[in-house]
Amino acid sequence: MMGSYFLGWLMVFSALVLASATPKNLPVLSFDEGYSQLFGEDNLMLLRDGKTVHLSLDERTGAGFVSQDLYLHGFFSASIKLPADYTAGVVVAFYMSNGDIFERNHDEIDFEFLGNIRGKEWRIQTNIYGNGSTTVGREERYSFWFDPSEDFHQYSILWTENHIIFYVDETPIREIQRTKEMGGDFPSKPMSLYATIWDGSNWATNGGRYKVNYKYAPYIAEFSDLVLHGCAVDPIEQSPKCDQAVLDALFAGPLPVAGITSKQRVEMVNFRKKYMTYSYCYDRLRYSIPPSECVIDSREAERLRGFDPVTFGGGRRHRGKRHHRSRMNGDEGITI
Repeated sequence: MMGSYFLGWLMVFSALVLASATPKNLPVLSFDEGYSQLFGEDNLMLLRDGKTVHLSLDERTGAGFVSQDLYLHGFFSASIKLPADYTAGVVVAFYMSNGDIFERNHDEIDFEFLGNIRGKEWRIQTNIYGNGSTTVGREERYSFWFDPSEDFHQYSILWTENHIIFYVDETPIREIQRTKEMGGDFPSKPMSLYATIWDGSNWATNGGRYKVNYKYAPYIAEFSDLVLHGCAVDPIEQSPKCDQAVLDALFAGPLPVAGITSKQRVEMVNFRKKYMTYSYCYDRLRYSIPPSECVIDSREAERLRGFDPVTFGGGRRHRGKRHHRSRMNGDEGITI
């Protein structure tokens, strides 16, 4: 009976994946069904019977929540509406991590949303770490093609054994393939899903030049349509709570290919041409030789060099880079 259930579920899921790049009609959880408050006391508020979560940042604290389970691979998604007006120094993060379990060799898959001064747009930053490889940042940064404070937009992470894909709505914006060169740097251990808002004044906007101005507080980030669709793992035994054979079948074969349709691959290429403003692969100040997994595109290199000839051309550094350690106690990033 159990085998028939899993087989039927797998067939339905596969059909959904083949129909579109981001699996649709996946169960949306209420907060109490899948999450717990991480920090922030009264700065976390539940609405719509727990289907929408407000995280706020004020002078006292930010706020955050975390999934009740660890997951090994899956599809993780939330519709997010970011704070409006002056948001310099504000960082909203939607990410996976196991830093609380593996302090010296943790993994991460990150969406970070970086606020800005009035009249300037929010920016998106993506990043991954595997096996504690925090000295090799794999950041990419992009502009939005819409105002993320006007309405909800869906941000999703598809994580399989060999692929990570970041989506904004139906558009894939970044694909990371596991390669031999990456070795253990590809995230491979069970992780929890987190959402936070916090003060990144020391780095987030123009390298810390513009800081959070609490005159505009509270800053409120809204989360809804919360999806946790993966294989839950026992936090003590670190063994899957679901059938491993089914998990292997679920993320094997056609899924990585179906994860980005040919139409969406074109959309991803166009997105990156128009909106990517930073990629670690082309940062000559950080890496005289690009990390081994990087595939250098000469046209992409030329476009970024025109955008920032010092960073992407290897010219003289005018001011130092600054790494930060944050999020709650958080995550490392790069200021550019």
